[in-house]
Amino acid sequence: MINNRQVVVLVIEDSPSNMCLISDLLNIHGFEVRQANDEATAMQEIDTHCPDLILMDISLIGANGLILTEKLKRNNKTKDIPIIALSAHAIEQVKEDAFEAGCAGYIVKPINTRTLPKQLLSFLKNN
Repeated sequence: MINNRQVVVLVIEDSPSNMCLISDLLNIHGFEVRQANDEATAMQEIDTHCPDLILMDISLIGANGLILTEKLKRNNKTKDIPIIALSAHAIEQVKEDAFEAGCAGYIVKPINTRTLPKQLLSFLKNN
């Protein structure tokens, strides 16, 4: 919770199983979860439910999550929303690319279900 309200997290993930796991985990920990599996749905969710934080799969089908991150960071409405990259790649160059695109953090999949909620709250406190 921030300012006595639920934290709104937009999860942009094209894998149904990853989306389900992340959403269920965050819901259990009191987050309000919004979901998008592509860029168009993500932009609609952002316009409707301006999230406190975005979890961005950087390898979306038909789109590049880092390019979407760059777009969001150039937009005055969304530039201050922390974006956390989600990736199946533990390669240092991919991580560096995520930070260069404007991501505030980088989480390697599979996610650690024990630490993810606290990790997300730490990004909000640092913002």
